[in-house]
Amino acid sequence: MIPTHDARPDGLPTRHDRYPDALIRRLLRETRSIALVGASANPARPSWIVLKYLLDRGYDVVPVNPGLAGQELLGRPVAASLSALGRRVDMVEIFRNSAAAGPLVDEALALPEPPRVIWMQLGVRNDAAASLAESRGITVVMNRCPKIEYGRLSGEIGWTGVNSRIISAKKPVLARGGVQKLTIESRGGRS
Repeated sequence: MIPTHDARPDGLPTRHDRYPDALIRRLLRETRSIALVGASANPARPSWIVLKYLLDRGYDVVPVNPGLAGQELLGRPVAASLSALGRRVDMVEIFRNSAAAGPLVDEALALPEPPRVIWMQLGVRNDAAASLAESRGITVVMNRCPKIEYGRLSGEIGWTGVNSRIISAKKPVLARGGVQKLTIESRGGRS
């Protein structure tokens, strides 16, 4: 058997294999500003879709991509790197591969005010980087997508026929432009 990057030597799951809904909900509620590393200008790319989704949900998202630095994505100026942000962010979301996550976590930890959360996208996992960040008091989420988690916890994902495992009688609110949206704030139940 070839070990995966997320398996312990004994094959047992690690604590980063599952996250309690309450933790994910709290992180998404408390986060206001996000540096999205690996943002793309291509609307067909997942990082562009997630950037748009998070902006539409009221998050203050700074796209980070050295190849697009100085340009704008969805009306937001693109930073060349985390160290070029020039401001504090609550969360660093890593849309790069697992090997790149290590140096990005190092860069996030070197910021004058490190983020409270480091979130690694689907398929991105670096246990050594996570351990280092956690040793500094930073919460780490790996191999998860905040867009998917927000949609699941708000119930929006159920509109597409996906079982979110969340039951609620709350009705969606009509947002600007006539689009229905649920928020994690509108969900009354605890998970």
